[in-house]
Amino acid sequence: MRSFLPLILAVVMVSGCSYFPGAPARAPDYGVRLKTMQDLPSPNFEPRPSGVAVDMLVIHYTGMKSARAALARMRDPGAKVSAHYVIDESGTVYRLVAENMRAWHAGTASWGGATNINDRSIGIELVNPGAEFGYRSFPEPQMKALEQLAGDLLKRHPIPARHVLGHSDVAPSRKQDPGELFDWARLARAGIGLWPEPPLGTEVALGGEHPPPIAETQTLLRRFGYPITVNGEDDAYTRFVITAFQRHFHPQNVSGEMDADTFAKLRALVAATEGAPTKTEES
Repeated sequence: MRSFLPLILAVVMVSGCSYFPGAPARAPDYGVRLKTMQDLPSPNFEPRPSGVAVDMLVIHYTGMKSARAALARMRDPGAKVSAHYVIDESGTVYRLVAENMRAWHAGTASWGGATNINDRSIGIELVNPGAEFGYRSFPEPQMKALEQLAGDLLKRHPIPARHVLGHSDVAPSRKQDPGELFDWARLARAGIGLWPEPPLGTEVALGGEHPPPIAETQTLLRRFGYPITVNGEDDAYTRFVITAFQRHFHPQNVSGEMDADTFAKLRALVAATEGAPTKTEES
């Protein structure tokens, strides 16, 4: 992997920085903290629809054996996949698609009733082998670079905390990334995204000793933003969505079972983002 990156960066220094498809005439000011950012243009993008604001940040892992393989795939026109940024485990940031363009990273996805996720989001891929090739923790240089990049993105785009999401949040039946080893709490402490910090505080956060009715669980997940139908059935898809919530907000239990702690965090997050939840609502 290391032998590949210096070569490709040499090419970028000659050509990539002077030509970036779709980029504005004046590059955004990324700040000295992101001096390791390199332009590595991908052909896999298109214009965003007119009038659609960027209000979502979606974090992925690459799920491939190496950074080299991931970067090659996202720059392959035949693959038809890309992201705006890729962050290597070393902390190096690669910009593949200009922020004002639509990258192809989320696929079939939904959040808060919206299905046009690629239209309205920035996609960041973190180099990590993922579940298929040996999922592992995200190293400090990579997390530091992500924290800095995401913080700058939030200054440039109206992205609310509840719209800082993982790929598994917006596509719970298809995706697992960035997974339960990703440090969402760290991002939230930096003002990026949400985290239900203990103590959860009010009575609304108390989940009780017994599992809640499944319709209530589905309703709260839907109100928070997850793509789920309220049908009162403990079906496979509902378990996918609970698992996605746990990967993000309760990684101590990634089982798909709604335990008291998971439910307490869900209720607290709904209360924090829209006011105290009421009884089960029909959707």
